[in-house]
Amino acid sequence: MMAENKLPVAGLLALAMAGFIAIMTETVPAGLLSQISQDLGVSSSMAGQLVTAYALGSLLAAIPLTLATRGWMRRKALLTSVIGFFLFNTLSTFSKDYTLTLVARFFAGAAAGLAWGLIAGYARRMVVPELQGRAMTLAMIGTPVALALGVPIGTWFGALVGWRSVFGIMSALTLMLIIWILLKVPNFPGEARQKSLSLYQVWRLPGIRPILWVIFAWVAAHNILYTYIVPFLATYGLQMQADRVLLIFGVSALLGIALTGWLVDRWLRRTVLASLLLFALITLAFAVFTTSASVLYSGVFIWGLTFGGAATLLQTASADAAGDSTDVAQSMVVVAWNLAIAAGGIIGGVLLQNRGAVSFPWAMLLLLLAGLLVVLMARERGFKSGPRHAETIDESKDYSCSE
Repeated sequence: MMAENKLPVAGLLALAMAGFIAIMTETVPAGLLSQISQDLGVSSSMAGQLVTAYALGSLLAAIPLTLATRGWMRRKALLTSVIGFFLFNTLSTFSKDYTLTLVARFFAGAAAGLAWGLIAGYARRMVVPELQGRAMTLAMIGTPVALALGVPIGTWFGALVGWRSVFGIMSALTLMLIIWILLKVPNFPGEARQKSLSLYQVWRLPGIRPILWVIFAWVAAHNILYTYIVPFLATYGLQMQADRVLLIFGVSALLGIALTGWLVDRWLRRTVLASLLLFALITLAFAVFTTSASVLYSGVFIWGLTFGGAATLLQTASADAAGDSTDVAQSMVVVAWNLAIAAGGIIGGVLLQNRGAVSFPWAMLLLLLAGLLVVLMARERGFKSGPRHAETIDESKDYSCSE
């Protein structure tokens, strides 16, 4: 089967659904900690380690699992990760033991690490090069949908019927996704062993390291604010408006990913620069106008608009730089992304304890300016000027796949 010259919407949405389930599995426990802690007989802080275990599993497993499965048929690797979600979410649904639930969360995170290493490269191989950016945008839409709608709904539903029911529903959705993948997602060959680059060789490819640094700076800056949004809102006297603020962020992130889908193939570099610059200007406004609710609300909207397409932009840049080694490069993206999430949480926590939430924008601004500088310097490698050209994408030379 040849790559399609139109978007295979059903197949790409199946990839998006995999991302949706990964994000839901990761984040839903945060909104249900009191229920989980009471049910499992542990403190809220111990229940919070269920989120940590998932992140740790994703961080540690992404690169090893991607390397171990790089020669597999792609649908087999994708189904392995999705079946992992089903098994370990089901185990969490019925487990009465905290330690067993913690183990299940770790391996669910490992399944996510493999999934995130596959989705971007899979989406690119399903279409001709000219549509790869838009294909990745559609494949990545599960993340903002989960954050904007899925997590709040899951938290609300869990409060009504219990946290185990939410995990059970996610397992049921995963079963449906397995069938969906078998019916609508084409099967591509893995990397030929003789053509495979080592992890170090992929790391040394021109453009990869600048992209990873920009990922770290951008995502860490985002997570300083996102993780500690309630203390930050308290500086404006709006701590009771967190649900409204996060809804604004979620809706604008959806708009951002739609806009990115239109821009990414034409002006990837310009879109990255514009997104980072606008985010930096908003953080500066947050730092200067510390009592203006209108600045806060408009800033949150622009923040979501600029961050919504970040995953698509950065993964597209990474995949372009990596060529045939896209999946290995994407596993590095997963690691960099999770390290940035952890770093954002640590930096924000230290600042909150020692300087207060009013210090967040200054730290974010430093990270964003560093990211901007790297993008400006990576004009030839990593974030190239002009439209994305088919001839620069090695993997576009081979579109063969099998059913």
